[in-house]
Amino acid sequence: MVNRLIKGSIVLALIFVVALFAAFIYAYNEIKLDADKLINYSPPTSSIILDDKGNKIAYVFKGQHRLYATYDEIPGYVVEALIAIEDTRFFEHNGVNPDAIIRAALRNFKAGHKVEGGSTLTQQLVKNTILSNERSYTRKIKEAILSMKIENELTKEQILERYLNEMFFGHGYYGIKTAAKGYFRKELDQLTLKESAMLAGLMKAPSSYDPTRHLDKALTRAGTILTRMKKLGWINKETYLDAIKEIPTIYKDTLTQNIAPYITDEVVRRLKKKFPDIYSGGYTIYTTINMEEQKLARAALKYAHRKIVKKRRENINKTTLNGAFLDVENSTGDIKAMVGGVDYKKSAFNRATMMTRQPGSAFKPFIYQVALDMGYNPATELTDVARTFQYYSNGKRKIWRPKNYENNFKGFIKLREALVHSRNLATINLVTEIGLKRILEKLKELNIPKIPQDMSISLGNLGLSPVKMAQIYSAFANGGHMIEPRLISKVLSRNGTVIYESKTQEIADFTTPEQAYLMTDILRDIVLRGTGRNAQVKGVEVVGKTGTTNKNVDAWFCGYSPAREVIVWMGRDNNRPIGRGGTGGGTSAPAFAYFFKKFYQMYPNMPRKFTRPEGVYNAVNGVITELYTETSPLPAQTKSATNPDSDYDLF
Repeated sequence: MVNRLIKGSIVLALIFVVALFAAFIYAYNEIKLDADKLINYSPPTSSIILDDKGNKIAYVFKGQHRLYATYDEIPGYVVEALIAIEDTRFFEHNGVNPDAIIRAALRNFKAGHKVEGGSTLTQQLVKNTILSNERSYTRKIKEAILSMKIENELTKEQILERYLNEMFFGHGYYGIKTAAKGYFRKELDQLTLKESAMLAGLMKAPSSYDPTRHLDKALTRAGTILTRMKKLGWINKETYLDAIKEIPTIYKDTLTQNIAPYITDEVVRRLKKKFPDIYSGGYTIYTTINMEEQKLARAALKYAHRKIVKKRRENINKTTLNGAFLDVENSTGDIKAMVGGVDYKKSAFNRATMMTRQPGSAFKPFIYQVALDMGYNPATELTDVARTFQYYSNGKRKIWRPKNYENNFKGFIKLREALVHSRNLATINLVTEIGLKRILEKLKELNIPKIPQDMSISLGNLGLSPVKMAQIYSAFANGGHMIEPRLISKVLSRNGTVIYESKTQEIADFTTPEQAYLMTDILRDIVLRGTGRNAQVKGVEVVGKTGTTNKNVDAWFCGYSPAREVIVWMGRDNNRPIGRGGTGGGTSAPAFAYFFKKFYQMYPNMPRKFTRPEGVYNAVNGVITELYTETSPLPAQTKSATNPDSDYDLF
């Protein structure tokens, strides 16, 4: 009877062991999908936006801010400090350490509460990435099984790499690389032994050992780790004493700080379709932005904004007046500065790229360039008289009676003077003389959408963004070659591979270098003695054109020096008039001048004078004349003021 009971018990025990083993095998296979999260580890990693010198502009992320570090990047001191305090036998166990579990259980039982944990680093990693913090035997069993599976699939180095990238270090820092930059402003290979020990100690309780709030506790924790490393023989006494004495400099940085928010938003907006995981893919994005010029552009816009607000006697905190500023390198089209508004905190809308407004007279140079390229000369006389136009739109008869800003007319005026003083009537008569169809045909080369097919084009009645204005003005600033403004130069994947690269994009040769110089020379006169006098910069040749729309709703200054092209817009988002003094010359030109004065102080070796190309002349038989070229010879006689092909009737 007894033997039968013993045999029965043995059979039951065997059945239990077999069943337990079978359950273990079943669970081991069932958790394969859970384990894949660590085996094929790809955590959300912040992308970084850099300026043209490789300096950080901003990190881009949602949720966890993490900078990924490969195992080879992680210093040996960090690994040794972590293992010394958390899991001394890490390189010996298979994911679970029975000795540590038993030792912890005995110490906790003797103390009457939990004073020590028995989890390995692998178990901690599993708990943090796959499982919840639920306290139950089921979870602990699953944790153990997962840990053994992970150890079977990954090397110890791979496990450590995942651990040190996954853990939270406080202050929104995920991963050892993020924490090193945040607390010490250092790359991983620059960390001292003491700093490594402090980071290793942080992971247990980031809040309690936060060195920005509890430096004494953080140093004590690091000291405990250093003592443990010395006891294990991993560091000698001299190294230990040097490290104990060190008190690292701690920084309370916000790594999420965005020093150029309009740039960051625009980069994300442009890349989001191509890289939908831009917030988590760990991309390195190089821009064309120069942060010194960016700061200067922001200051220039604020200077002009304060000036007009003060003149208007508006409350600076309540004013609806806003602006935009673009700074572009002439020869490459690289955007060196972009400011989408006066105050990003009040409005994140990027007026430099997302807004379209009427450029007004700032568009006139393109009408005049067409005339020059057709054989007109800066000295050609234009008709500056009031006329009434009759035309038909959608079958309805309409009457248009344009007038000059000054409400007068000159009769006849040279082309140069007409543009220098922004004479509306002369411009309209010029379009009538040449023929609207011929003007519109040439303007197609500017690649502007929705150009109005009527005479209102003469006065800039179309919608353009500042960045589009920068593009078309490059046709003058770059010697006739129109270039698309470029913001992003290249994008690297997480592993450093170049996956996107842009080059300077020439859109069209709108004119020749000789003909473009004729326009540059006229635009120089606009600054010296015309509507753009407020844009003057001592010792530097700057040129440009003002633009003011009806009732002073939009105020522009578009111009360039031999090095940079700058577009400034001022106005109100609600399309209400700026008010008294709200002209392009009075409102936007001061920002232009402020920028270039400081710019040439910062970069004194930048070119200050325009070079006249071959083929542009200004003397006949030794007598100084108006500039001329083979295409735009000096006028022999006044051109006819009418065009038989015009779609408009004069009466």
